Amino acid sequence: MGDPKKHRKKYSTPGHPWQSERIAEEKTLTQEYGFKNKSEIWKMGSFLRDATDQAKKLITLSSPQAEKEKQLLIERLKRFNLLDSEAGLDAILSISLRDVLERRLQTRVYKKNLSNSVNQARQFITHGHVCIGGKVITSPSYLVSVSEESLIDFKEVSSLADVEHPERAAARVALEKLTKESLVIKEDKTEVTKEDKKEDKKEDKKEDKKEVKKPAPKSEVKNG
Repeated sequence: MGDPKKHRKKYSTPGHPWQSERIAEEKTLTQEYGFKNKSEIWKMGSFLRDATDQAKKLITLSSPQAEKEKQLLIERLKRFNLLDSEAGLDAILSISLRDVLERRLQTRVYKKNLSNSVNQARQFITHGHVCIGGKVITSPSYLVSVSEESLIDFKEVSSLADVEHPERAAARVALEKLTKESLVIKEDKTEVTKEDKKEDKKEDKKEDKKEVKKPAPKSEVKNG
């Protein structure tokens, strides 16, 4: 049974420590999602790998117990918004690691504009400022279900619960700036598309003018 005080490791390390592609990808994910170390990536990877391995195993089975396990697995992944409402067992194999990382509490806090960056979101969580439904969660890797997502907020006694807190005000300013930039980019793309269409029409007209009708070929006269 083992020592109950000793925590079981919840992830498996890579089979080969020096793989350039994997190391580059982990570096990108660390910067994008604000990980403290790579074990957090491996933990989420193990969660996804366990789900896909179970799906591969259950696809080949058709017993009543297997059907129950299929339903439980699908409902579990739907609870984390990793599957669509009409998705089946095959859809589990198409879930990516990024899909799982998007469900982490650290990511959801940042996506809800409660922090200026993912690193700041991590700081708020580990310092005990963030709660879900009134319960304080201090683990940035906590997977947030769909029903819990709307309950993410700062705890009442936290100074960050004040909407006028400088950090929250800075987050609103950053969001407004990002929204304006995205609108400008969309407008620029629309103008470029319109100009391209005008240029295409001009080119088509030029091509039409250049085209000259060729005379019909004369029929060959047969020698009698």
